[in-house]
Amino acid sequence: MATELAPEVWEFLRAPDDELLPYDVQGTLLHAERLHAAGLLDAAELAEVREKLAGLGAPDPAAEDVHSFIEAALGEVGRKIHAGRSRNDQVAAAMRLYVQEACAEAETALVRLARAILEHAEREADTPMPGYTHLQRAQPVTLGHHLLAWTEMLERDRARFRFAAGQAAPSPLGAGALAGSTLPLPPPPNPMRNSLDAVADRDFVLDYLYAAAALFTHLSRIGEEIVLWASREFGFARLPERAATGSSMMPQKLNPDVAELARGKAGAAIGRLAGLLATIKGLPLAYNRDLQEDKAPLFAARRDVAGALAALAVLVTGLEFERERLADAASDPLLRATDAAEALVRAGVPFRDAHEQVASSVREGTFEPPPPAPRLPDVAAAVAEAKERWAA
Repeated sequence: MATELAPEVWEFLRAPDDELLPYDVQGTLLHAERLHAAGLLDAAELAEVREKLAGLGAPDPAAEDVHSFIEAALGEVGRKIHAGRSRNDQVAAAMRLYVQEACAEAETALVRLARAILEHAEREADTPMPGYTHLQRAQPVTLGHHLLAWTEMLERDRARFRFAAGQAAPSPLGAGALAGSTLPLPPPPNPMRNSLDAVADRDFVLDYLYAAAALFTHLSRIGEEIVLWASREFGFARLPERAATGSSMMPQKLNPDVAELARGKAGAAIGRLAGLLATIKGLPLAYNRDLQEDKAPLFAARRDVAGALAALAVLVTGLEFERERLADAASDPLLRATDAAEALVRAGVPFRDAHEQVASSVREGTFEPPPPAPRLPDVAAAVAEAKERWAA
């Protein structure tokens, strides 16, 4: 209970939570059904709640948060809707629904990007290219094999978003402010076990932010390779004009802006995770207003995940690979230095001696590569298996 707040305090405390409105509506509908089951809301009142929530417009900018907006929009029946409920379990429920949908959205976009990569991997299964360590030519691989590595990273990302969705699934409704309610409300589906944890937990948000941070770490690596490959110094790929930009001054330029921005957004994705971890670490149970700070990083992460995956899918789909340039780079005889050492091993030479012999021949300019020998698994078969996994 408090007197009227000063305008400066009101403005400071207002929650930027408009994005939660549809999820808060879902939670309010579920709570209304619980009130009806307990005999605290009659059938006509439940029907009125459903009707008014279905016709709800944009949030009122003057409202403190979407929870207050919903209650006010319900009118007289809204004076009953908060029985047995606190904004503490209300916002936690809405946030959990939000994270579940954000995870499903991310998975759909990941599938689209992975399938675009796999289409190239299938066509380029046997296209030779150099593999790199330390950004120096190392051993021969194929472009298809390299592109499959991209999808392996994305497959782990998909698993992380699925995990985050599962962590967000339990319902905190019924926890009230922190210790439940004396009203005879039925439990929600899949209720959380502990009422204090129900309103204090934001691990599911951290799980989503970690999934987003790991994803952007991978998108950054993929973006970096596209930037390199599209440069004239490498010349391995050509950018599609519908996913690249020109220069305001230099007419010859076609810039890999999508790849660069995906790389650039990794820092913010990592920062959001670190920031919310720091916010939560010092909070005693149960609810504290600090938790209002969970929304901005979550909303921003969802927007960036959706935007980056959609734009990269367009970019990757339109990439054209320069097979002759790739083959020329893969013809470097030094790429087979390890093969030469292993040929000596097969002839009975200890590996360290073989390594030294080949290294000496490289330094002296007398190295002769051995005939090609099988090294990689069947790339075409690996692509087919990956396509099956991404079809699920």
